[in-house]
Amino acid sequence: MPKAISSIELVAVMQGPVHPQLIDVRRKAAFDASGKMIIGANWRDPDDIENWIASVEAGRPVVVYCAHGHQVSQGCAARLEAAGHGAVFLAGGIEQWAADNYPTISKS
Repeated sequence: MPKAISSIELVAVMQGPVHPQLIDVRRKAAFDASGKMIIGANWRDPDDIENWIASVEAGRPVVVYCAHGHQVSQGCAARLEAAGHGAVFLAGGIEQWAADNYPTISKS
């Protein structure tokens, strides 16, 4: 199982010299229903990971998040790890991030 990163740990990493690649892997319906995402993130369809995994920058850390930090983000992080990327998932997903009062941006 891939490792988790907490919201506070992610904030510290984002303030460091190497910014991780943030990938929002919420399922399309959950992504479309939400008006927010984490600043600097890009949405990728988790069901289409085999088509976008090659576009993930090699050698740069990856943090994936879904709505709650369960199966979707854990599965994507595991697949990214199997492909040789240093990947972790955000514990609690974007819901925990928002509950911890960390900033999000409007998707529109």
